[in-house]
Amino acid sequence: MNATILSILRRWIAIGLSFVLAIALAGCNPQNYRTEAAQVSQVVTAITADPKTFNLVLSKESPNVFGPIYEGMLTENGVTGELSPGLAERWEEDGQRIIFTLREGLKWSDGQPLTTDDVLFTFNELYFSTEIPTSYRDILQIGESKALPQLRKIDDRRIEVTSPEPFAPLLRTVGGVSILPKHALQQAANTKDRNGNLIFLSTWGTDTDPAKIVSNGPYKLESYVPSERVTFRRNPYHWRQDAQGNPQPYIERMIWQIVESPDTSLIQFRSKGLDVLEVAARNFSLLKREETRGAFNIYNGGPDTGSIYIAFNQNKGRRDGKPLIDPVKSRWFNTVEFRQAISHAINRPAMLNIALRGIGELQHSTIWVKSPFYLSPEQGLKVYDYNLDKARELLQKAGFKYNNQGQLLDADGNRVRFTLLGSAGSRTGEIVGSQMKLDLSKIGIQMDFQLIDFSVLGNKIFNTFDWEAIFGATSGGGLDPNGSANFWSPDGEFHPWNQKPTAGQTPLEGREVPAWEAEIGRLYIEGAQELDEEKRKEYYFEAQRIAAEHLPLIHLFTPTSLTAVRDRIQGVQYSAYGGALWNIYELRTVD
Repeated sequence: MNATILSILRRWIAIGLSFVLAIALAGCNPQNYRTEAAQVSQVVTAITADPKTFNLVLSKESPNVFGPIYEGMLTENGVTGELSPGLAERWEEDGQRIIFTLREGLKWSDGQPLTTDDVLFTFNELYFSTEIPTSYRDILQIGESKALPQLRKIDDRRIEVTSPEPFAPLLRTVGGVSILPKHALQQAANTKDRNGNLIFLSTWGTDTDPAKIVSNGPYKLESYVPSERVTFRRNPYHWRQDAQGNPQPYIERMIWQIVESPDTSLIQFRSKGLDVLEVAARNFSLLKREETRGAFNIYNGGPDTGSIYIAFNQNKGRRDGKPLIDPVKSRWFNTVEFRQAISHAINRPAMLNIALRGIGELQHSTIWVKSPFYLSPEQGLKVYDYNLDKARELLQKAGFKYNNQGQLLDADGNRVRFTLLGSAGSRTGEIVGSQMKLDLSKIGIQMDFQLIDFSVLGNKIFNTFDWEAIFGATSGGGLDPNGSANFWSPDGEFHPWNQKPTAGQTPLEGREVPAWEAEIGRLYIEGAQELDEEKRKEYYFEAQRIAAEHLPLIHLFTPTSLTAVRDRIQGVQYSAYGGALWNIYELRTVD
């Protein structure tokens, strides 16, 4: 999601803490960079955690470094979503066939030529390789057969892409995915270690010298200091230039401060150490009063593209004969009435008011509300109002019962109790967990809430699968739902509530895919194959109806996308879809 939910500054404690932090951070405040002898134009922003990899193909997590350093053959307007030329200067469509023509003289950040050989390598040896676990393959697969587009080199600048079947998002997916350097990665992609794994799987980790990361975007990695900052420098070989022939981007350097504490980010922004800050709803009033004096503007992009949700682990699989989840709890989580009861028992309006001070909207679907494929409640999407009586009725219908103390028991007399996990440092997670614990106690359920390190949580979700319930967030896949095909496909690289092991992971025994789950996957496949947009909508509408009935995710709310940007950054075209820096190549600084 684009919006980062910040922590509440507690009044008198926060005043003292702010003073201490301001002194402690003075030595590492990005404002100090402005005093360097050789001044350069720069923009400074913050991220909440260290990047996990410098290997784009393997990345599954955010924040990551890839937006500024890589491009595809096409780019996307961050406001309208329209496609425009990127590495390719033009394209020609003819049914299931596209010919892309790359720009003349393209180069990588190390000065090496960028040609159609790099495009072929990226698709055929990286995205299409079954030995490399990547989400990109999921969104490129076509039809029930999961066929992949075919690419053919015409010459060094032209490449032909054909689809074996109709595929509506062909242009957007093939044109939009990033291209990787053949000369830097081919050996790793074709060589195995002593354990039979591709060396590529351990290539370009965050321990790699950033100077060795070859890129093609407007910026290249310059340096990385763990727990402190990531620095990007303008790519001197980038193809963009303005109408007068001046090279773009104009801004020489970007600095991403790694600031886990939202309180610290707020302090740094108010002291002018940051140029961009994603504004938490609870800080909106404070910052709004400071706009003129602080020389910044708060941009409002409407509903954020992400969805905040609760999910139960429905994976029935076993590893080495041991169930991932306690079979007793697994039966609860796999009971649709149980999930529906939980949804009715959650007081979403109260959560929204406490967590976001009402600056947001209740959310009922993964698909972004501004997407033409979103099914609204007014159009028939099922929603779950706060209704404790309905929750108890559903639980009793499913065989649950209450003891004399009002505690909920299953049919075998087991007390209903589970643990919800969230990422440490998330104030929204703290609020949601506390509210949900209170809400569920009213229907006799004991919910334990635990915040753990982001990397530990990620390992549980993507690798070990040993969690009971999670508080999380996901993107809606952008304007076209096929962007989240990897999320909804039962075999997708990111299908958290019933995850299938990926390449290199320990296999599972006994994993099951229920009919409703398979049906959603099928609808996403057929929706991508339908070329008529109005007919496509029906596929995704039906997928949303099924998801709302069976609740693999229990949606909560989505924040309003708010970002504060210094007035010194000029040319901002803000939207919830693209954020503040999507057009970084044409932004300028005025100091």
